[in-house]
Amino acid sequence: MKSLLITFLFFYLLSLQALSSADHGASKTVSNATDFIRTSCSSTLYPDLCYASLSGHANAIQQDPARLARTAIGVSLSRARHMAAFVSNLSRQADYGADPRASAALHDCFSNMGDAVDEIRGSLKQMRKLVAVAPGSESFRFQMGNVQTWMSAALTDEETCTDGFEDVDDGPTKTAVCERAANVKKFTSNALALVDSYAEKGAN
Repeated sequence: MKSLLITFLFFYLLSLQALSSADHGASKTVSNATDFIRTSCSSTLYPDLCYASLSGHANAIQQDPARLARTAIGVSLSRARHMAAFVSNLSRQADYGADPRASAALHDCFSNMGDAVDEIRGSLKQMRKLVAVAPGSESFRFQMGNVQTWMSAALTDEETCTDGFEDVDDGPTKTAVCERAANVKKFTSNALALVDSYAEKGAN
């Protein structure tokens, strides 16, 4: 009975040690991934925002620049969609307002944001197809060129979104749209920087 108890304790302690080692290994993997994300984000215009928006996806990203770029595009798409929905709601309200310039600016902004959403969505689809494409190949360079073009176009559309507000009097609507648009542009800018970085590494 005593030997049975000792055997049980031995295997119990052994299993605890194995679990502890596994936890340590998983923790180290996440730590390496977050370090990779932080280092990669240093090449963007808004590194703190980049790290804050992507570090929560460390388990999925690991130390893979393709996954990092895809995740950044996904985050950018989510932000652009929310912005488009926000402007759409304001646009419907403005149709009943007294300022035709504000109404026109909101409609233009919504159109531009809609285009940006389509372009970012197209970029994400293209990035997902790249999983089966060998880096450095002609197909890789062609498809990454498409992603870069679409993300750049999306950033331009987001910048154009607020152009119509230059002739609109200052007020809460103008402030809200311009501030949110500026924030969305930061996410798209960061995503484009990470895409450019991956394209450069993959082409060599």
